[in-house]
Amino acid sequence: MESASAFIDAKINELADWRGKMLAKVRAIILKADPEIVEEWKWMGTPVWSHGGIVCTGETYKNVVKMTFAKGAALQTLQVYSTPVSKGIPGALSTSTRRQG
Repeated sequence: MESASAFIDAKINELADWRGKMLAKVRAIILKADPEIVEEWKWMGTPVWSHGGIVCTGETYKNVVKMTFAKGAALQTLQVYSTPVSKGIPGALSTSTRRQG
């Protein structure tokens, strides 16, 4: 059985455009920020990074790379860069989207 890291590597290589490069860049930042983070592969092909619970997910679409942070709305420094899904409710999901260009 392949590891989740191997599946994420394959996903990045499969996306042979700006999305793969962006996902690889964000992944490197996550791994550098927390060397104990665990990479997982869930929900039919979504990279997930966890440390005592889900930290964030990385989804790729045709024109968007979307990072969803499970506790992001509770982090003031992240609010500058992300949009709380539940309008600032503590513990709500936040997303950060990067479009091409």
